[in-house]
Amino acid sequence: MALDLIIRNALVRGTGDGVMVVDIGIQDGLIAAVTPRLVADGETLDAGGKLVSPGLIESHFHLDKAMIVERVPYQANRMARDHMERTSSIKHTFTLEDIYRRAQATVEQCLLHGVTHMRTQIEVDPNVGLLGFEAIEQLRKDYAWAIDIQSCVFLQEGWTDVAGADDNLVSCLDRGAPVIGGGIRYDKDGPGQIRRVFELAQQYAIDVDFHLDGGYDTRELDYPQVCEITERIGWQGRVAFGHGSKFSCMPVKEQAAVGRRLGEAGVSLAVLPATDLFNAGRHMEHTVMRGVTDANTLIENGANCTLATNNVLNAFTPYGDCSLTRIANLYANVVQRYGPHDLAMCFDMITDRAAQLMRLPDYGVAPGKAADLVIWNETSAADIVAKCALPVAGFKRGRRIFSRELPVLHRST
Repeated sequence: MALDLIIRNALVRGTGDGVMVVDIGIQDGLIAAVTPRLVADGETLDAGGKLVSPGLIESHFHLDKAMIVERVPYQANRMARDHMERTSSIKHTFTLEDIYRRAQATVEQCLLHGVTHMRTQIEVDPNVGLLGFEAIEQLRKDYAWAIDIQSCVFLQEGWTDVAGADDNLVSCLDRGAPVIGGGIRYDKDGPGQIRRVFELAQQYAIDVDFHLDGGYDTRELDYPQVCEITERIGWQGRVAFGHGSKFSCMPVKEQAAVGRRLGEAGVSLAVLPATDLFNAGRHMEHTVMRGVTDANTLIENGANCTLATNNVLNAFTPYGDCSLTRIANLYANVVQRYGPHDLAMCFDMITDRAAQLMRLPDYGVAPGKAADLVIWNETSAADIVAKCALPVAGFKRGRRIFSRELPVLHRST
């Protein structure tokens, strides 16, 4: 048997926390075989007993407003909460070329950190129009050789009674946007926006991904309405939302109930550690809350949860190097999770669970799946998270898209 590529001596995750050493055969962009001592000819790469995983997945990202931190007005007050207003104040300066250039640089950094799939949120408010959608659509096509980008169009700054807002969003759906979202927090009629999002999702037969339940006031929660509509219209498995930081302010028993409800309704949550940690507790002078929901607890009670970067170098999150393993490590630190089981679950949230959120049927290390693979200089998923590991090589549909030389220590003689 002749194959395009054989990755030999690859450590892959099995059932439970187990691993096994196999050879991975690749043909025509797909995984043809995963078996010990594969008998086949073809180009060979020795993984040296290191872990090989499917590519990482950014399940909630904002490409259109990445890398603008130096352009937004500086706010020295630590307790300020005007991130959206400061970002809005410069959106009229965005151009097609500007958005494309920033998004391109961001995507390339994501690729070098092992990302092969991304769902990106795109703002189409009247002050920016369709520029973000058009730029990311072009980027999606230009980088299809390396990453699958799934666009979610939404209105960040309000929908109800905002002239031109609904028209902008519908225009993107007419042009093929596969996911619709919503920024509920900044709309004067949040429940009305939720209903309209689902109405359009049914009309265009597309998935839904909200920004929901950010903040700390647990007396007002939007996820119950989302769960109810999801079940009523039969959209289970097709609905997600990002943030959910209010859940971090609940007792564990109440968090468990949230996990059960999300699991029953088939609604996924993307926890966004860097953004939620940076923005949480800005009403507090001291003993500041963390604001990062313990996704492990929700998962243990039936929910599907993921971890994602959300923002890179903007007013909402003025940090970031596009390392998703760093985000997972940050999350584990903040919610105080460690050990092989909990950290492996963190890795699942940037791989298999994110694939579930995005409904990717061809994802995984198994025959017939797309050969989107990453080789790590580690031997366990837990160590990848614990050490903020960097990948040493990545493949998209069997084609190598990057490699990283390991550092060498030059000892004194």
